[in-house]
Amino acid sequence: MLTITKPEPNRLDVELAGKLDAEAMAKGLDELITLSRDINRGVMLYRVISVEFPDLGALSVQMTRLPKLFGLLGRFDRCAVLSDAAWVRTAAEVEGAFFPGIEIKAFALNQGSAAEAWLKTGMA
Repeated sequence: MLTITKPEPNRLDVELAGKLDAEAMAKGLDELITLSRDINRGVMLYRVISVEFPDLGALSVQMTRLPKLFGLLGRFDRCAVLSDAAWVRTAAEVEGAFFPGIEIKAFALNQGSAAEAWLKTGMA
């Protein structure tokens, strides 16, 4: 499951749980691209819960949207990643080192309040 919501004008919340197939990946990424169009200096809260590696169809869908996904990264200043898996948190922070202009900080799933507070310190 991949769910994208926009609780505030300059914020997106993304929730990824379980295993994604091509259809769910396409729908979720299209929603992410659409909802981020008018965001500038935004923040993102990303919840990754009991995630499984996506199937090949889902990875293929993601690859076709990479140029648009890289373009939307510039719309965000901060991304908090909440996850129940230590490897996801580590990967998120390593990934953040490769993308200038966006701070990515990982939190354990039970640290939602700390993640929210950290996001708010970066909001304009």
